[in-house]
Amino acid sequence: MALSVLGKTAIVTGAGSGINLSFARLLLSKECNVLFADLALRPEAEELVSNHSSGSQSSPKAVFQRTDVREWQQLERMFQVADEQFGGADIVCPGAGVYEPPCSSFWYPPGAPPSRDGLLGSNASRYASLDINLTHPIRTTQLAMSHFMNPKHPGSRAPVSPSNPRSIIHISSIAQQVTPFLAPIYNATKHGLSGFVRSLAPLDKEIGIRVSAVAPGVIKTPLWTEAPEKLKLITPNDEWVTPEFVAEVMVDLIEREKVEVEAFPPPSTDLSSGDSRTGKKTIAVEGGLILEVAKGRVRKVEQFLDPGPSGAGNTVSNVGLADKEIFQRLNEGGWGC
Repeated sequence: MALSVLGKTAIVTGAGSGINLSFARLLLSKECNVLFADLALRPEAEELVSNHSSGSQSSPKAVFQRTDVREWQQLERMFQVADEQFGGADIVCPGAGVYEPPCSSFWYPPGAPPSRDGLLGSNASRYASLDINLTHPIRTTQLAMSHFMNPKHPGSRAPVSPSNPRSIIHISSIAQQVTPFLAPIYNATKHGLSGFVRSLAPLDKEIGIRVSAVAPGVIKTPLWTEAPEKLKLITPNDEWVTPEFVAEVMVDLIEREKVEVEAFPPPSTDLSSGDSRTGKKTIAVEGGLILEVAKGRVRKVEQFLDPGPSGAGNTVSNVGLADKEIFQRLNEGGWGC
């Protein structure tokens, strides 16, 4: 069910930077309160929150809640803060994510620097990448559903229903289909997240909770621009997708009943000549929908017989450099010992 963001409240994890910051900024511009849940805020995010703080004259409001999304108690706390500050939440985006960083990468096993996986503490014997990219969105979705169905402040928010809808918007990736060798854990989490979103499709019509996702291509965010080992894989011929464009699609998945997307030829069509998109089509927005977001283009990711990502904003030309470095480490001997 479509939900206008006007006058509503959103919880956005990872809102301190990247796509989630752009999404939070767009929500605020549309008169939607936002709880920023992150470990820290970049300067531009700090300024945005400050400009929409409780002490400012502006409306809507923004609140920052320091949150380590690997810790379930901290996820529960962000919902409590939303209850205290805004009387609850209507929109939840468990958007915090990492892209196979060296500190939690399959290619740097636990105990092998620079990996920090498996260190003593509450997250020992765990992969941080899995906890952040997959476990946290699943647990946050559970918490969101519970709060939607059992509001702590019933005077300000009635329980969710098809006539009183709520929305949960996830951030998947084109890695739900393509599988770059350099990022096995990341690939696994995005495959898992997309399957999770599809499985919750019936909630939309039956309960009034729309669970959907975007699957962005190569986005110009700190996940790339501040990771030298990833940035060197980009060439001048590769094109970025802007986080602002992704944010617009995310709002469409919340607010709209229909969206316009790229139309594709049948799966039997020869795609060897390159990007063979054949125009536009209008589709219904409903629970379980996943939209790929490329350079200036949006398309529905089909569950079966999907042609896969292609075209500008979906390519990284020097990815072979990473593969070569990985094989070099493997061939040096002692890997994983």
